[in-house]
Amino acid sequence: MSEKRLKKEKLKKHLFTKNRLVILNDDTFEEVFSLRLTLMNVFVFATLGAIIIIFLTTLFIAFTPLREYIPGYPSGKLKKEATELALKSDSLEFAIKKNEAYLESIKKVLTGNLEYAKVNKDSILAISVDTLPDLELTATESEMNLRKQVAEEEKKKIEKRK
Repeated sequence: MSEKRLKKEKLKKHLFTKNRLVILNDDTFEEVFSLRLTLMNVFVFATLGAIIIIFLTTLFIAFTPLREYIPGYPSGKLKKEATELALKSDSLEFAIKKNEAYLESIKKVLTGNLEYAKVNKDSILAISVDTLPDLELTATESEMNLRKQVAEEEKKKIEKRK
């Protein structure tokens, strides 16, 4: 156990021993720059510098057009084309439904289920697209009362005119 303790103390002493970094002019041996450092300071500054460089690189790539060069990341052009194709496919589906309704009505005419005079392409297309499901709508009591009141008011107006 004492060996581990000695190793830790030796490492601690080595990390925090102050050293001097000196830059000299080679011709005149004049000191140009001097800095007192410990090994721990060098390690901390190098780690922080690496983290900052990684962070800035990530931001630079994420918020510039460089991200399009990353494999698997879709480009702006690809997104635009996908949107246009989705819109075109929706309109084509709509056109196919119209044509199917028209062909179905023609089949009915040919088999004799409809009269020829009633078949009109525009009316068939409008019916097939804009029809609502058959719903049984009944008026409530308040609606019925309102209808009665309106009818009575109209009768009174007609009587006043005469």
